[in-house]
Amino acid sequence: MKRNILVAYDGSKLSEKALQEAKLQAAGVPETEVHVVSIVTQTGPNTNVTIAKGIQYEMADEIRPDMERINREFDTESIPIYTDIVIADSTQNAGAKVCEYADEHDIDLIIAGNRGFGAVKKWLRKSVSYQIVQGAKCPVLTIK
Repeated sequence: MKRNILVAYDGSKLSEKALQEAKLQAAGVPETEVHVVSIVTQTGPNTNVTIAKGIQYEMADEIRPDMERINREFDTESIPIYTDIVIADSTQNAGAKVCEYADEHDIDLIIAGNRGFGAVKKWLRKSVSYQIVQGAKCPVLTIK
C-alpha cells in the first residue's frame, strides 16, 4: 500500500526535526514517498505587487540549497523524495497552502514543527502548525 508523507519545511530547527521524523516513518516501509514542501508567503509591501513577488522569489532562491541537500540526504537512504517550493499569493496562509498541497497529492500524514506559542500568540499569529491541524483532512504530527 502506497503511503505519502508531507513535511512542512521552513528551514527552522523544528522543521529539520520533522525531516528526521519523516525518515523514521519511511524507513523500511515499502512504497512510502516523502514530500518536502516550503511555502513562501508574502512578507513585503502590499501596495506594490511587483516588489512583493520579487521578495518572495528571492526567499524561494534562499531555500533551494536546503531542498537540494534534503534530496541528497533522502536519496542516500533510498527514500523516494519530492521537494517543492510553493509561492503563495498574498491572501493565503502558509498552513492553508500546506493543506491544499496535501489534498492535491493524496498525503496520508503531515509532519510539521510547532514553536509552542502561548494561547495569545496563537490567536494573534495563527501559527502555521495550528492552521495545518485545523485544516488538514489527514493525520498531522507536530514536532516540538
